[in-house]
Amino acid sequence: MAKIRHLRWGLLSTARINRALIEPLRASKNSILSAVASRSLDKAVEFAKEWEIPRYHSSYEALLADPEIEVIYNSLPNSMHAEWSIKAMQSGKHVLCEKPLTTSIKELDEVISVARNTGMVITEAFMYRHHRQTLLVKQMVDQGDIGNLQLIRGSFCYTNTRSNDVRFDPALGGGCLWDVGCYPISFARYITGKEPLEVYGHQVTGPTGVDLLYAGQLVFPGGVISQFECSFITPFKALMEITGDKGRIIISEPYKPGIKTKLIIERDGQTQTISIRGAKLYHGEVEDLENAILHGKPPQISHEDSRANIAAIEALHKSVSLLKPISLPVI
Repeated sequence: MAKIRHLRWGLLSTARINRALIEPLRASKNSILSAVASRSLDKAVEFAKEWEIPRYHSSYEALLADPEIEVIYNSLPNSMHAEWSIKAMQSGKHVLCEKPLTTSIKELDEVISVARNTGMVITEAFMYRHHRQTLLVKQMVDQGDIGNLQLIRGSFCYTNTRSNDVRFDPALGGGCLWDVGCYPISFARYITGKEPLEVYGHQVTGPTGVDLLYAGQLVFPGGVISQFECSFITPFKALMEITGDKGRIIISEPYKPGIKTKLIIERDGQTQTISIRGAKLYHGEVEDLENAILHGKPPQISHEDSRANIAAIEALHKSVSLLKPISLPVI
């Protein structure tokens, strides 16, 4: 029997989202969680003790210099993703980076260039893209279960009452569009298999200047329209609704589907509920990166995919700044 190779992971920060990745890493046969880093020694020690992580580092640089670490999970604030993902790859580490991979096309092109030059794998952590529910919805649309695609509507809203949250800091890439609006945008792009030709949006901003609520529209080739809303100031709402000329698919847990979830499909005046047995949510993105590193398989979310999502979000921000629709180049 061939010896199983274990990839040794390090957590770049003690962010809350790390908790979602710890269990999948420990459940994997190919990965080991070996270290965590913080700029605060006390926080690093506390986090390592709480989650029984063998080693801790009191700086991000120390984690990148750790010769045993092969993979970095970058869960830093949005505006720090590019800088530290680049530093990680230049240190010989592969990277699973939280979404968004960067907050600008310029930064993303730098990340892609470094990945090519170093041979390191980096991919964006959109966990829902690996779940069986998402793959099934894509298959249903592609095989014409609801006819010709017409309209996609998505929502991802919640009430954020943490006044010191980095999501409210414009210098750290805050705002609801980067935080949760990226999901319905990504979902619509994935379902259509195309990139938007034009985007337009409106926003409500808060005291710090970041968008607290954003409502937008994307126009895709063939006349398909996608409308979405995202928010930090409204009650929780997560939904995707995909409409064709012969029916509709309603997804009540589009971004965080669990082991058991359901789809509703409406056709010819009839409603059908489809039960799906999936997997634990974050396991897929860990396995995806393992396969890319160990077996050379292309990651599910390519650099081009990430680039197109960021381009759409940049254009949506430009739209509210200029108060007009923004056209995107045809890809």
